[in-house]
Amino acid sequence: MTETTQTRESGETAETYADNVLSFTLPARNARGRVVRLDRLVDEILAAHDYPPAITHLLAEALVLAALLGSLQKADGAQMTMQAQTRGGIVKLLVCDYREGELRGYVDFDKDRLADLGANPPLAALFGEGYLAITFDRAEKGGRYQGIVPLEGETLAAACQSYFMQSEQVPTLIRVAVASGDGGCQAGGLLVQHLAEGEEGRERLHTKIDHPEWEHVAVLAGSTSHDELLDSELSLEAIVWRLFHEENEVRVQQPVGLIKGCRCTLSHYEDVIARFAPAERDDMRNEAGAIVVDCAFCLREFTLAA
Repeated sequence: MTETTQTRESGETAETYADNVLSFTLPARNARGRVVRLDRLVDEILAAHDYPPAITHLLAEALVLAALLGSLQKADGAQMTMQAQTRGGIVKLLVCDYREGELRGYVDFDKDRLADLGANPPLAALFGEGYLAITFDRAEKGGRYQGIVPLEGETLAAACQSYFMQSEQVPTLIRVAVASGDGGCQAGGLLVQHLAEGEEGRERLHTKIDHPEWEHVAVLAGSTSHDELLDSELSLEAIVWRLFHEENEVRVQQPVGLIKGCRCTLSHYEDVIARFAPAERDDMRNEAGAIVVDCAFCLREFTLAA
């Protein structure tokens, strides 16, 4: 068996734990991946609202997915937004976004209807007939593009896998684990993708047939356990090593630290409100003649001058 070489591109050797996303590639297999674990950060984001257990679990999963998908972009200022909406669903809106290590998320839901479902409602019960929209905004490199897929399957992770297969034709495997209790919430996830040579000019789904090494990578990645993704004493590098230690080479990049990032500012809302017609702005004013805007992500209120 060939000895595996695991290298970090910067030469840094310190291991990575919670509230980080770690990128890696398997050059010989034409594959790339991301692994993430959220600990203190997920509790910080959840603390903005008093979410019941079912919504806590749902938003924690969505935040992991936002970190995995958002970190695929390398351009400065690039942003990924994941939004789930329904028609008549208990969850009215779920939205998360990622930009350069900043995460935020929010869920709007019907509390009364949720209470009738019990502690662990299935995804279909929460969303009904819904869809998942994933938007990548590359800022200076290629602009904005969006893919939309039905909210089908048992998890949000399954819907994200469908997005990559249907919208981008990139074979993708995603695993997410969430655990919550009196000590708070912890979540982790793994994403691997096949980016084969010679994709230009043809449907990339064909590469799954042309390059059987993807099946090998998918089997290894699929063996990731729930406990491994959540084990606070297991570094992200160790997870990658456990999965792919028999590969000839694994390239591990510098981790990206994750923080709660809400970009709401008074000037931002002034710019947004200025786009409305004067009559519409008048309808927004309170009795004192001011327009008050509250941010659903962080619950801050901004009062715009009369």
